[in-house]
Amino acid sequence: MAEPLKVALIGCGFYAQNHLNAWRDLAPEGVILSAVCDLDAAKAAAAGQQFGVPHFTDANTMLDAITPGLVDITTQMASHRSLCALMAERRVPAVVQKPLAPNWDDCVAIADTAHRHGVFLAVHENFRFQTPLRHVEDLLQRGEIGQPSWARLSFRTGFDVYKTQPYFLTEERLCILDVGIHILDLARVYLGEVIRVSCETQRRNPRVRAEDTATIMMKHEGGAVSLVECTYGSRKLPDPFPETLLEIEGEFGALAVREGEQLHLTVNGARSERWIGSELLSWTSRPWHVSQESVLHTNRHMADAVRAGRPAATSIADNMKTFALVEAAYEAAATHRAVQPKVWTPVP
Repeated sequence: MAEPLKVALIGCGFYAQNHLNAWRDLAPEGVILSAVCDLDAAKAAAAGQQFGVPHFTDANTMLDAITPGLVDITTQMASHRSLCALMAERRVPAVVQKPLAPNWDDCVAIADTAHRHGVFLAVHENFRFQTPLRHVEDLLQRGEIGQPSWARLSFRTGFDVYKTQPYFLTEERLCILDVGIHILDLARVYLGEVIRVSCETQRRNPRVRAEDTATIMMKHEGGAVSLVECTYGSRKLPDPFPETLLEIEGEFGALAVREGEQLHLTVNGARSERWIGSELLSWTSRPWHVSQESVLHTNRHMADAVRAGRPAATSIADNMKTFALVEAAYEAAATHRAVQPKVWTPVP
């Protein structure tokens, strides 16, 4: 077995519990959760006690104490720039929760710093690692429906996200940056890079400061067109939360992922249907399991990449391409025109 990889986690809030459970599940694979850290001493202590590891309230102190091989940053995005800079300066590989930062300039600063120091940095873009969506990627890579030419990817829910994350109510950017970024990333994975973005946003909930709904259309380099839909204001029942639903059409077939993790596949006129979900883990529960389980897959991927000395699939360079679509969507909505995504060029 490979030498154990010591992991430390910074940020012991709501969603971080999934990260903590996932790291614990990877112990048989030699990935050892070794410390937790949070500015809130009570949260740090509670996580440390629950998972049987030392807890800290200062990241520098933690790094001095345990010398981790990978740090998992699960804090809110306002702290990402300073924490990523700290990891880069100390040459500590890190994975950071999405979104990488509130805006393009901060993302560029984070990416440039990591590049300058030559340190591993990846974004915890876990939608790619959801079991149903991994099935979709595999089908497309095998050419089951031929070259994709059109797709609709949708995350539409009325689930009360403000109850567990009340700060969403006052964010200047909301739906596109919080969940749309996941769906935009999937569109890149399935259909290729994007050359043009159009977008319309809506604020359907009067309690919310920013957009809670977005409808985005993109033209991809290979000629395909995709529609990306995201909203926290859906009234549809049953509510598919937190599933991503989609349909993709190709040269000689089509596929769709519908409620209940159901795959509908048509190839040369022959239709089939099957379940592409997964069984519950000891710490997952429906309907959250779709998201929860993806954390385990993402964490395993990050650990494997660090050990192999290779970039993660969702490396900082890759995620900058996804964040460029977020920026383009906001600009397109504001200017009422199609926008070409920005390109990050590493500073020598």
